[in-house]
Amino acid sequence: MKISLNRFVALAGVTVLSSLYSQVGIAQGPTQPGQTAERNLNEPVYRVSKNQPVQPAPQAPHSLDPAIAIAHQGLAIVQENIQDYTAKLIKRERIEETLGEHEYMFIKVRNRKLDNGNIAVPFSVYVAFLKPVAVKGREVVFVENKNQGKFFVHEGGMKRMLGTHSLEPTGWLAMQGQRYPLTDIGIENLVSKLIDRGERDKRHGECSVQFLEGAKVNNRPCTVVQVEHPEKVGPYDFHIAQVFLDNEYRIPVRYAAYTWPKAPGQPPEVLEEYTYQDIKFNVGLTDADFDPNNPEYGFHKKN
Repeated sequence: MKISLNRFVALAGVTVLSSLYSQVGIAQGPTQPGQTAERNLNEPVYRVSKNQPVQPAPQAPHSLDPAIAIAHQGLAIVQENIQDYTAKLIKRERIEETLGEHEYMFIKVRNRKLDNGNIAVPFSVYVAFLKPVAVKGREVVFVENKNQGKFFVHEGGMKRMLGTHSLEPTGWLAMQGQRYPLTDIGIENLVSKLIDRGERDKRHGECSVQFLEGAKVNNRPCTVVQVEHPEKVGPYDFHIAQVFLDNEYRIPVRYAAYTWPKAPGQPPEVLEEYTYQDIKFNVGLTDADFDPNNPEYGFHKKN
């Protein structure tokens, strides 16, 4: 069911003033954010004097502005309140013209934390592939600024006998069958990329933006922000993108993008989709959770 922007923004904890909004409040996430960001979009009255240069007129609001504002709220929630989490990640990607199978992974993520601009807690990832059979048993560990920037990986099944290897995240072998490097995994990285794409698309014209309620991800109520580019022009890399915002967490838990139809009347085709389920926040992950020598992992087992 489609809803008005005002109703959705109120639902997400954003009060709409002026023509679009003048104040955006960070909604309550897994823990108390306790921060408010303000913007004033009222058009000022400009007066010209001998000592005062003419000020440029403010830019007109863009259809993506409310969605980008909500994404910034989600990013603040993640950065301020979420230290780490575990989840099941379901991924499907199109590589060139081939749409891959759904891949199911159990992941542990520890978010990067800064202290006076320095990395106090490095971004850390552990991934255990659950299915399909081709990837079942694979494990990956990555810790920022460790192991010369490489991640540890071993395969499952009979391929485990090949041992553990260190790979460059953007190297040819690591990128086989992947749209993005392993270091892009995680909710914080997802939100950051959504903001970057939104700002990029704003510079190349208008697009259609809708807020749709009534969706669910793993039985959790969500609101969908849907962005549509009618024509493939400029830097646009998707026809339709859908961001599923968890109504309680106030952060994205699913992203799906679709390409333009190959012919008139045909449906859009899946480009990429990432879904986070069974998320458990702030579980107290330690260095041992991202250590390939952890005896619970299989990095040094041959069978």
